[in-house]
Amino acid sequence: MKTRSNKSLFGKAVLATAGLLGYFVFIGAPQVRADDECQRRVAVADRNLHEAIEHHGYQSREAEHWRDELHAARESCWTSNHRWWDEDGHRWHADRDWDDRDHDPDRDRDRK
Repeated sequence: MKTRSNKSLFGKAVLATAGLLGYFVFIGAPQVRADDECQRRVAVADRNLHEAIEHHGYQSREAEHWRDELHAARESCWTSNHRWWDEDGHRWHADRDWDDRDHDPDRDRDRK
């Protein structure tokens, strides 16, 4: 009779573990999608900014537009996740430390 209760206890433990695992996977899924969307939006804006600078110049209207889009994408990520994606460094930042002049060709010269 003890064998039967051990099987029953084991079955309940497996069922509880599966339910808990499913719960955590379900809860974690929206965060992963939000991170992917933030990362994608920043990457697109960053790429388009680089292309606008290359084709139209740093101070062009197109570059200014994509600079604003990049700032908005970073701000959106920060507001929703309290972190933002650095496309050039390929990493997440947990501090609101982005530099809106990070694509400025004279930025390094100004620091000296």
